[in-house]
Amino acid sequence: MRVLGISGSPREGGNTELLVETALDVCRHEGAETELLSLAGRPIKPCTACGGCMGTAPPRCVQDDPNFDGLIEKFMAADGILVGSPVYFGSATPETMALLDRVGYVARFSGNFLRHKVGAAVTVARRAGQNFTFAQLNYFFLINEMFVPGSTYWNVAIGRERGEVAADEEGMETVKNLARNMTYLLHKLGR
Repeated sequence: MRVLGISGSPREGGNTELLVETALDVCRHEGAETELLSLAGRPIKPCTACGGCMGTAPPRCVQDDPNFDGLIEKFMAADGILVGSPVYFGSATPETMALLDRVGYVARFSGNFLRHKVGAAVTVARRAGQNFTFAQLNYFFLINEMFVPGSTYWNVAIGRERGEVAADEEGMETVKNLARNMTYLLHKLGR
């Protein structure tokens, strides 16, 4: 059982990374092998809808983008994918969406290799916008026929300054419970 955790924040060591790491710690405790992929300092070019990924073997994006190299393989190897993003003006970061758009296009044109994986989202903001961003990330999982576990509340937290999210006790517990539910589902799926 392998869980790929993605921090879609351009800030290294920020609140999003803390939430994703917290979830991955729980996943490891529940028997999963985990990997953190931080997009901090790793700008991903957006999808151009060029169609070059159609029918490629192995599945790949044809753009020349060293920051994207190897990421398709990480998604393919994962049984569970946990995506975290801070809220930027009411939505996920451009880095997060560029990654998901490109992986999504490649997956759809390569036998939908995301189908039946487990997907979960966590979001963090200073004040508001988490629910829309949470829904935005879940749309990615749903259109790719992934299974989405729930938690005791929406998987959102509050924090602005680095580490501030740790003081949101309800948000932290929600993310931990999400990780337990994610690994429970992976076990039930026989992963």
